[in-house]
Amino acid sequence: MVEYLAQQLTGWYSGLSVFGYITLRSVLAALTGLVLSLVLGPLVIRRLRLSSVAQPVRNDGPRSHFSKIGTPTLGGVPILLALLVSTLLWADLANAYVWVVMGTTVCFGLIGFADDYRKLAKRTSAGLPSWLKFVLQSIAAALVLAVLSQVGEPRDSVLIPYFKDLYLPLGILFPLFAYIVIVGSSNAVNLTDGLDGLAIMPIAIAAAALGLFSWIAGNAIFSDYLGVPYVAGAGELMVVCAAMGGAGLGFLWFNSYPAQVFMGDVGALALGAALGTVAVIVRQELAWAIVGGIFVMEAVSVMVQVGSFRLTGKRVFRMAPMHHHFELKGWPEPKIIVRFWIISVILALVAVASLKIR
Repeated sequence: MVEYLAQQLTGWYSGLSVFGYITLRSVLAALTGLVLSLVLGPLVIRRLRLSSVAQPVRNDGPRSHFSKIGTPTLGGVPILLALLVSTLLWADLANAYVWVVMGTTVCFGLIGFADDYRKLAKRTSAGLPSWLKFVLQSIAAALVLAVLSQVGEPRDSVLIPYFKDLYLPLGILFPLFAYIVIVGSSNAVNLTDGLDGLAIMPIAIAAAALGLFSWIAGNAIFSDYLGVPYVAGAGELMVVCAAMGGAGLGFLWFNSYPAQVFMGDVGALALGAALGTVAVIVRQELAWAIVGGIFVMEAVSVMVQVGSFRLTGKRVFRMAPMHHHFELKGWPEPKIIVRFWIISVILALVAVASLKIR
């Protein structure tokens, strides 16, 4: 919105042309998202407490989690509000990719809200039936990919990081791959959101890394110099990622240990899907798997645990996702959280290094 107004008023005052720079608007989007999240946080927490909107705790979970009973959930609502408002304020609203990512965020956010609402209404840790959640996510992802097929260039391959001009040809299977990236990202982030602040900091780190990839992919000169696919218009997604990172950091103020509020599925499903969609647009799906390695690890631990128990009747981990395994081993919750954050920073740096190591 500001970018459009600046264009219209540049003839009156040339200084307004500064708002045409994606980098400046990204910084302002991050600050706006941060401030809005900090302002909305206490208001939402107070309202949730008055409404007794508390996250049900699993009976079979670690005993330390019983002390969390009564902590309000649906904290993802102020994150999404801050993200949407900041994006609408600072992004170029004529850019189709911005609307695709925002649409993804809203669709998956509504699915997450329905899941959280059912948990609260039934006073149970079980939300929507898994099959129903999967169907809704599949429909949302299919809609996103259908729109992308109209606004983007046709694709049938995936870029392999750290190699120059090396692609994995998928042919007609590429839409299935992109679908797995979006839905898988959504669920992987949701699985990670099990400890105070555990998921939101890696989300902010991933948003920063993907924002950089977006800016480079949308710049014809830099993308050619670094040997990454050029995607016209993708640079504007840096503003969206910056807004997400700022909103996430603002939420961390209230979600850090001991948490005053939980993010809930409304935030985790939406932000995970949004990040996955950005990765698909900028053609960095495998780099996203590295950046979001924590999310991948958590999801894989669940799949390994379930597969092992069904095939052999034995569990590989004391409890899945993996962060619960470390809890049951006696690691203090803050130590697990901070160590996962450190790993997220390392993985983001490793992925960004792929821009030069080729």
